[in-house]
Amino acid sequence: MATPNSSDRSQQQPSRPPQAPWRSGMAGFTVVWIGQLVSMVGSGMTQFALMIWAWQITGHATALALVGFFGFLPRILLSPIAGALVDRWNRKLVMMLSDLAAGLATVALFVLYQMNVLEMWHVYAAAAFAGAFGSFQFPAYSASISLMVDKKHLTRANAMLGVAESAANIFAPMAAGALLVFIGIGGVMTIDIVTFLFAIGALLLVRIPQPAKHHVEETRSRSLLADSLFGFRYIFARPSLSGLLFLFLTLNLVLTFCGGVLAPMILARSGDNELVLGTVQMLFGVGGLVGGALLSLWGGPKAKYRIHALLLAVIASSLFGEILLGIGQGVVLWGAGAFLAMFFVPVANSSSHAIWQTKIPPHLQGRVFSARIVIGQIGGAVALPLAGVLADRVFEPLMLADSPFSLALGKFVGSGPGAGMGLMFILFGTLGALVAAAAFLYRPIRDIDQLLPDHDQAGVAPSSTQTASDAVPDPEQAAA
Repeated sequence: MATPNSSDRSQQQPSRPPQAPWRSGMAGFTVVWIGQLVSMVGSGMTQFALMIWAWQITGHATALALVGFFGFLPRILLSPIAGALVDRWNRKLVMMLSDLAAGLATVALFVLYQMNVLEMWHVYAAAAFAGAFGSFQFPAYSASISLMVDKKHLTRANAMLGVAESAANIFAPMAAGALLVFIGIGGVMTIDIVTFLFAIGALLLVRIPQPAKHHVEETRSRSLLADSLFGFRYIFARPSLSGLLFLFLTLNLVLTFCGGVLAPMILARSGDNELVLGTVQMLFGVGGLVGGALLSLWGGPKAKYRIHALLLAVIASSLFGEILLGIGQGVVLWGAGAFLAMFFVPVANSSSHAIWQTKIPPHLQGRVFSARIVIGQIGGAVALPLAGVLADRVFEPLMLADSPFSLALGKFVGSGPGAGMGLMFILFGTLGALVAAAAFLYRPIRDIDQLLPDHDQAGVAPSSTQTASDAVPDPEQAAA
């Protein structure tokens, strides 16, 4: 029987043609994923080519680390505003503009290189420009996944993103290393520009769901400044989320001291052998690809075990990956360390993303995820420039000096150029494992699934074990 208002609804809402099944859901996500995979390969090729170019003209680890720093800095500074705008704007359009901006940065570098006027500060400026628009990309993509994919498939979807990144890490160095001989840096960047267009085309094909209209209108009714701070208030009102976030801040700080000097360490210890560096970087990708593929087939741990899987994965990656990279003095151990370092990462990252996506209501995710970026990634932004400085001015001179200290440590990392950076891998890899192990002792992190309900269970009364702060009502009501 029709309700009294059913005829009114049919008049107010004209019927729409049915959507092709591949444009939405997990199938639609897969289309976007393919576009991003192609784009990541192109970006990775340009990054590899520019890294070789920068090392050849500077010979300093600091120069390479600063590229990452200038990419990080605007992303951190702009993320709060970006998150508020993502929850106001069409998320599909935001993702397309982010991809387009990254492509324009590559176009600018291509033109400068062809004119033979490319300098390091141009690379820094391009990284900053792409990073500024990248501050919109992560919250828009992550929030869109929550609406496109069923909750039970979130870990699998996030694992697929890790697979794409790992596949790019495999094929980009191989392709760039081979093509540089034939088409040069300019040719590599041309391929990169075409791949950005492919990513945008994939987005055009699919339907990206948006938050409910009344949520968007409510968000727009408040000031942009208030909404820019909302994500921080939301996170700090919940010890489980803030504890998890500060865990990643610490891990990013500690482990970026390793990642920031990986390329200069390999180049210094291999006599500037580009093939060795490309092989090691490829094996990073192979490890992540194998780990991500297995996780995608498995579907990931059950919700209540995600946090335990996350912490154990970080410990394993630090002990069997970073430390082995530091001990290694040839391609065999470096390759094994690279594989193991990334093999466990998909479990950690996918579990983390799934936790955030299930705990945060979709209409709040742009703002909350942007605050998550600021806090979680600031450690990496701080560590990137410091990693190069520590390598050039502290650890490398320390291991080159003829002292009892360097002779003792030389038993583990050898001697000569690059040995100091190898010591950094051992030191900070050990610290990363200790930080993750300590998180097991902090109950708000260890029991996050019991203490903090999923967003679709927000109406359920808190359990007797739930903390007062975790049980606070939706802060959006107080902020309105």
